[in-house]
Amino acid sequence: MHFQWYPGHMTKAKRMMQENIKLIDIVVELVDARIPYSSKNPDIDELARNKSRLIILNKVDLADPEATAKWEQYYKEKGFFVAKVNSQKGSGVKEVKRLIEEACKEKRERDRKRGILNRPVRAMVAGIPNVGKSTFINSFAGKACAKTGNKPGVTKGKQWIKINKNVELLDTPGILWPKFEDQSVGLRLAWIGSIKEEILNTTDMAFELVNYLKKSYPGVVSERYGVEETGDSVKVLEEIARVRGCLLKGNQTDIEKAGTIILDDFRSLRLGRISLEIPENLKST
Repeated sequence: MHFQWYPGHMTKAKRMMQENIKLIDIVVELVDARIPYSSKNPDIDELARNKSRLIILNKVDLADPEATAKWEQYYKEKGFFVAKVNSQKGSGVKEVKRLIEEACKEKRERDRKRGILNRPVRAMVAGIPNVGKSTFINSFAGKACAKTGNKPGVTKGKQWIKINKNVELLDTPGILWPKFEDQSVGLRLAWIGSIKEEILNTTDMAFELVNYLKKSYPGVVSERYGVEETGDSVKVLEEIARVRGCLLKGNQTDIEKAGTIILDDFRSLRLGRISLEIPENLKST
């Protein structure tokens, strides 16, 4: 499968972030806890050079806790502050506030020595589409101040949000990077819904997901659907289609519909808490 999606509005969004970075004290980057490497935009590292950095492992409630602990350690070793957050329920948000204060402590001290008092810390919130930035901001602020949606690209422009007298957030649109050098990164982004469905082949995505689950989470597919995992992905999807009554004329199995079912089940936690990558399996870091 070949994944490429970089609409014009993303170029504009990246330019806007470049123009505003000089106003920023800390860059808060949200990644999806199921794919903390593939959902981390490498362009943001370049953009945020010389700034304090905080990585938020968002949607931890969907990810394998053991894998999440490894990712937390991985990013801490690379010099990032790290927080584990479930934005929907607000867990971990207090820790984010503490880490922002800690990351900007030296800057506050420099400001104080220069006679600059009571200037709020300015944080840029960044991340790829559909990683949960708006939900996080609303949870962080304790009020609905950012639009939310379950499709990529809800946030169109920047907006400043005053959290309290100490912190201001700059919300930014979700942006991908222009080219996926490793197509497996594109596949993992597609699995979590960060690439628009219209440009994807759902059946191929489902084949690959079944392959991954059989290897990394054996037994999950058979337990959920009551099918054998021993065959190839096509046979597994055909069996799921039969069990779930996904049939076409002539009693033919509708594997496209079966593929949609397994993708939906993965995204909605019906397959359990699953992570799609772990640090030790990275091709490169």
